[in-house]
Amino acid sequence: MNERRLRILGALAIAGACLSVCVTASRAQLRPASGKVAGVVNDTLGVPQMGATVQLVSESAGALSAVDFLTNTQGVFRGEKVTPGLYTVRVTLAGFLPTLEQHVRINAHVTTVVRVELESMFASLDQLRRAPSSATVESEDWKWVLRSASATRPVLQWMDDDSSEIVSNTNLDKQVLRPRAQLEFTDGARRPGSASGVPSAPATTFAYDQKLGRTARLLMAGEMNYMDAAPGGGIATVWLPTGSLGSGPRSTLVLREAKLGPDGQIFRGVRMEQDGTLGLGDRAKLLYSGEYVLVGLGKAATSLRPRVELDTKISDAWRAALTFSEEPGGASNLDPDNRDSGSALATAVNDLDSFPTLLWRDGRPVLEGGWHEEIAADRKLGTRGQLQVAAFHDDDSHVAIYGRGGDLPSSDYLQDYFSNAFAYDGGSLNSWGTRVALREKLSDDVEITAVYAYAGALTPSDFADGILREMLRTSMHHSVGASVATTVPRSKTKVTAGYKWVSGVAISRLDSYGESLYQMDPFLHIGIRQTLPKFGPGRWQAVADCDNILAQGYVSLNSRDGRSMLVPTFRTFRGGLSVQF
Repeated sequence: MNERRLRILGALAIAGACLSVCVTASRAQLRPASGKVAGVVNDTLGVPQMGATVQLVSESAGALSAVDFLTNTQGVFRGEKVTPGLYTVRVTLAGFLPTLEQHVRINAHVTTVVRVELESMFASLDQLRRAPSSATVESEDWKWVLRSASATRPVLQWMDDDSSEIVSNTNLDKQVLRPRAQLEFTDGARRPGSASGVPSAPATTFAYDQKLGRTARLLMAGEMNYMDAAPGGGIATVWLPTGSLGSGPRSTLVLREAKLGPDGQIFRGVRMEQDGTLGLGDRAKLLYSGEYVLVGLGKAATSLRPRVELDTKISDAWRAALTFSEEPGGASNLDPDNRDSGSALATAVNDLDSFPTLLWRDGRPVLEGGWHEEIAADRKLGTRGQLQVAAFHDDDSHVAIYGRGGDLPSSDYLQDYFSNAFAYDGGSLNSWGTRVALREKLSDDVEITAVYAYAGALTPSDFADGILREMLRTSMHHSVGASVATTVPRSKTKVTAGYKWVSGVAISRLDSYGESLYQMDPFLHIGIRQTLPKFGPGRWQAVADCDNILAQGYVSLNSRDGRSMLVPTFRTFRGGLSVQF
């Protein structure tokens, strides 16, 4: 324990020193982090308009004068090194009505794209002439036409590393069409065998996205099951001051309580996390995260889990990253694939099941964890592909082993009442590894991922005899995984299917950080999201997640503790209904 505390304090000291040096260097030598703005100006027929004046006016108090741009022959304008903040964009051109858009948010390291359609004055006058006599010029529709007709309202996009994603379709008459709330009615556990995981029971989950002020958002999620003998539930809140999961700080608080069986103990957990991004000039950024976990099961177990990642843009095609974090978890938190509201709701729901696995050793609770160091290089392959090569080191002090067994001592085997499975502290694991990953979007509806890894995992020894922990050793294994995510055009069925093969016998996860980063679970797994016919408010979907469908990787083992069946991942099914509105 003393060695672990010293390691944590040392890591925090190193991270603090690095942060201090980076901040000092950035203030003294580097320019402040900036964003970019780009756009295109067309008429209502889609013809680019050359010579349009685009004014970018900061809405911050005491800001400098407006910055003007002129569109080129293709109707395109660009602005580099724009200070992040809220801006008003005004577009004017002789013969066209001016277009005004307020509260355009520009973030660091992100290109904000504004697409504008200008309407001719003559078209507006013709619309007035053709209007029914009963209509008055003072109607709200006409007032809006004078500012910007309904066909000319700008469309805003975020563009990060040339991969654009629609954030909002600006419309003052209607609210942005995006889900603000989500309800799920499901049955099935996400992590069987773990007392710190959501239990396998019928449950209702909700999530809500509340906008506060101009940019801030508060995400709230909660869950409650329907087991009279073993009730449980939880609540999670995520505070986004900048309104985006991909930029700016994020504060997370999760509380959960569950009874482990009719006569079992009560699990209580608190998880607090703070993460964000710090820009270091135009080519580097520092992603940081700090997590504190307090879990109680009769006795309390605590854990402080830092994470630091330095991401550097070497060229337009190459990036490099240096990561230092505690496992498990955290790989996908700071680099979300999607930043839309639907993804934000899913993030809040997933936070309910984000506790590390609770284990029991020598009569006291401990939390699964260890250190992960990684250096990675990413290269773009065209506009839709990405190749990553990484080398990493895992030094885990408490590795979670899962299995099923009947007559096992309860002192070290933490039984899950709902799934008849157990979680066991397999001891330490220390290994070096490498990973090669390819992700490419073949079309708007099809994306493929392929991952190769060579790393260490716990394996039963053929010659050892004693308790289970003494029979495990670290051995190197190969793994190859591939997955595809697609949407069926007509039925709008979203399917994610993948398979990960592991050489030899491994009873612990191989490259758990990479599995979290690329969502590459062991063996055959399938996820389905089927949009249902509209029969009420919101968008209804049937959801189903199947893991390890072929029940592979099961290992039967005899030890002094008794006979048990060890599995790296259980065959599970979780399904139900989800509605967003």
